[in-house]
Amino acid sequence: MKIGVFDSGKGGTVILDEIKKVLPDEEYRYIADSENCPYGDKSYAKLIRITSDIVDDLRNWGAKIIVIACNTATTKCIKKLRKMYPDLQFVGTEPAVRLAAKSDAKKVLVMATPGTIKSERLTMLLKENKKEGQDISLLSCPRLAETIEAGGDVNKILTKLLKGQDNYDLVVLGCTHYSLIKDDIQKFFPNAELIDGNEGVARRVAELVLKSKKIDRIV
Repeated sequence: MKIGVFDSGKGGTVILDEIKKVLPDEEYRYIADSENCPYGDKSYAKLIRITSDIVDDLRNWGAKIIVIACNTATTKCIKKLRKMYPDLQFVGTEPAVRLAAKSDAKKVLVMATPGTIKSERLTMLLKENKKEGQDISLLSCPRLAETIEAGGDVNKILTKLLKGQDNYDLVVLGCTHYSLIKDDIQKFFPNAELIDGNEGVARRVAELVLKSKKIDRIV
């Protein structure tokens, strides 16, 4: 099966790698939209234009499943894209709030782009999953994703964002780019666990592929 994956640059490769671990025999095409990185500061209308152009490209290639390996594009665009392309199956990427809520962590920090932090979807995830007595803080990280994409000095930005914020049990990496600098972020949280939703995305893609192949056999 042909599976398309896209992100605002190289961040989504961490998700592609996870998918390939569970589905090594499928065909993949990855689009790194570095030209429009970051997605976090784009308007809804512009993001729909950008993402629909990418979806058209992947659809023309023959993709049956499209993975939006970007938290911002997922939270802002996936609902609209599903309506625009009812013949395709979309798998999105969201901050691992559900996973954080299931943990025993009392103090949780969600790091994400400004677009994801402001999204209605993240607000809903928190409302639906946050446990009583659990403190979940949100941290907008402007310029971090594009600095990672450009290979710039992330420590300078991380120091400004994270210095003095080491009193968390769990840190959610709410942007796929952040997983690429996990070790750098961990230095600021020596006693916290860092998590992302990449493995969950891979499992969901595997479920859809298995379901599709079962249907094909029946037909």
